[in-house]
Amino acid sequence: MTMKDEQIDEELEIRELDEEGEEGIEEQKPAPGKSRARAVVKEILSNSLFLLVVLVVTLLLVKYVGQRTVVVGESMEHTLSNGDSLIVDKISYRFRDPKRFEIIVFPFEYKEETYYIKRIIGLPGEKVRIDREGVIYINGEPLSENYGAETILEPGVAIDEITLASDEYFVLGDNRNHSSDSRVPSVGLIKRKNIIGRAWVRIYPFNKMGGI
Repeated sequence: MTMKDEQIDEELEIRELDEEGEEGIEEQKPAPGKSRARAVVKEILSNSLFLLVVLVVTLLLVKYVGQRTVVVGESMEHTLSNGDSLIVDKISYRFRDPKRFEIIVFPFEYKEETYYIKRIIGLPGEKVRIDREGVIYINGEPLSENYGAETILEPGVAIDEITLASDEYFVLGDNRNHSSDSRVPSVGLIKRKNIIGRAWVRIYPFNKMGGI
């Protein structure tokens, strides 16, 4: 065998080794079934993580920003009706105080998981009175407002002037003669710390959808 033949033989051996190495590498590749299984597992984990993030964000929004609530009863007619679905803004009052005529949501003291929705009439530090003709007085002056569905027939405890503390609000339902509100002792004056938020947007029925 000549030097040239030896060189050719060496090249053949190298090529054979290369081919065997490639075959060995190919044999180590995962089977198609295993690859698909890994892809499925990866997709499941990715979707689970996404759903977890969505759930956490939703819970934070409900707890600190806003939540859906449904009106039960007719005490806020004709502004709000039985069955109306609302979004309650829970964040605004973290940065400012409630304003007169805003509609607020607060818990009923004597029954768990029961919430009332009423309109703010009297603010902290004010004096509130309702006379027998149904006129509302704030600090001795008649209050100009047109939210009441009708003239108040029963002033309740507000027949005598009430002085609100620095953290108290006087509230009324718009359906004045069919509402339990600050005129009755079971509801009374509403403490600032007990206000959950303000009625912000009506989302149902669709033909009444919009800001409140």
